Amino acid sequence: MRRKIIFDCDPGHDDIFAILFALAHPEEFEILGFATVAGNQTLDKVSNNLANVLDFLHLDLPIYKGYDKPIAKPLEVQPLAHGESGLDGPVFPKKEHQFQTKHAIEFYKEMLETHDQISIIAIGPLTNVALMLKTYPHLIHKIECISCMGGGIHEGNIQKRSEFNIYHDPEAAKIVFESGVPVILNPLEVCVAGGITFAEMDLFNTKAPVSKLVYELFEFYSRYSKEHNMSSSPIFDVCPLFYLYKPEFFKGFKANVFIELNGNYTRGMTVVEESEQGNTLVLFDVDRDGFIQSFIESIFTLDRNLQL
Repeated sequence: MRRKIIFDCDPGHDDIFAILFALAHPEEFEILGFATVAGNQTLDKVSNNLANVLDFLHLDLPIYKGYDKPIAKPLEVQPLAHGESGLDGPVFPKKEHQFQTKHAIEFYKEMLETHDQISIIAIGPLTNVALMLKTYPHLIHKIECISCMGGGIHEGNIQKRSEFNIYHDPEAAKIVFESGVPVILNPLEVCVAGGITFAEMDLFNTKAPVSKLVYELFEFYSRYSKEHNMSSSPIFDVCPLFYLYKPEFFKGFKANVFIELNGNYTRGMTVVEESEQGNTLVLFDVDRDGFIQSFIESIFTLDRNLQL
């Protein structure tokens, strides 16, 4: 039976990679829709990015805008990583997109009331997810899991101990990890372990439309890795989805996860306490070759299956 999923995202290059992977596997994933959240860039920009890609793919899937700022602090975007548009690289036609009129958390309510056991792929800040849990606690039992990209077991990337998605809205992360909902945490460690090499990126340098799009995305996205003499580039947001596809490719442990809210140097830090009674599965390693080969094949599959 296909797994029903909702993407909660802030596209973002790696968000798009994750979405493309899901689209390549319709036998595994039924995408109910997308909830967008401010993160990599403003809410309007990330929503437009997603709409541009879906238009490019000739797909009509619903996009619901969520929150345009974190719960307790101003919005801080990431132009260094994703550019001024949030999806720099490819050039899309300028267009006024029509989005769903409902707020993202109302979309969650409707889907949870209608369906049993929905998996949430949370690959941006957790603002939408947290406020949905607070607003509709009676629907929590309908959530199979929240598979999210965020945090670090030992270190961060926006501060020494804080990763961007969690640091962006730590109050929201605290709500999610303390909710009791089963969480699959894909921290920096597992994402870095699953990095794609520059030679592997070059495999997408073809005339096939989806591959060409992915190659153009990687041309911008990989700049940071190249400038810092890294041998590969993590495709962070693919990991939370891929775990649901091939859990046997991963290593992890059960834990309680606490979010630091007050430290001058540690705000947004994920404090991981290993415990068999914990509600969070913390992943720390992945079969890189199998992971990347599956990702590459998924893009080629889309080129074969979509009539673009």
